[in-house]
Amino acid sequence: MKELLDKLYALPNVYEDFIYGVLNYARRKPEHVDLLLNYLYSNENLTTSDVVYFISTQPDFHDYSAVSATIEKVS
Repeated sequence: MKELLDKLYALPNVYEDFIYGVLNYARRKPEHVDLLLNYLYSNENLTTSDVVYFISTQPDFHDYSAVSATIEKVS
């Protein structure tokens, strides 16, 4: 996780909520950390917006939304 944090903090215009959100996604599944690290190492000149977009386009991204969590509690 430290390697991921180091890569994230190296991005321009990093902000606390960005770090929190990316780490929240990364902690959901161990393979998310590898996915993010591969993305960060494979692309130059990334911005925080690029990373957020990348995460939001992952097939399981919406599995962790507040709406799905609420539906699971109600069901």
